[in-house]
Amino acid sequence: MRLFALLRDRRGAAVIEMAIALPVLIFLIYGIFEASLLFRANAGMQHGLGEGARYATIYPTPSDSAINTKVTNALFGMEDAKPGFPTVTVVPDTTAKTKTITVTYKKDVDFLFMATRTVTITHSKKAYVAQ
Repeated sequence: MRLFALLRDRRGAAVIEMAIALPVLIFLIYGIFEASLLFRANAGMQHGLGEGARYATIYPTPSDSAINTKVTNALFGMEDAKPGFPTVTVVPDTTAKTKTITVTYKKDVDFLFMATRTVTITHSKKAYVAQ
């Protein structure tokens, strides 16, 4: 009789269900937060590249270091990057009269207590320069 009464007793079921579901929910929310940081960095890279490409097209053509500084100053969302990143490179192509601006961003993504891989995002933009 006592076994049947114990099997029909539903007290404490909600606590057990919450103990199972809560870690999954916390992990999911933290994952969304980490992904949003990557989306923010991606938007900051696109903004910096756009500013640099616009700056590269003015006449007289600015130096590569000036374009690099313009892009670096326009970047946002990169506070949590690995040391030494983001990197900005400006490569001139004299035959096509263009400059290719590239930004690379690396971030170690971690999910609470689990270390995962390093995420690398690289974007390039080609700007036609005035001659």
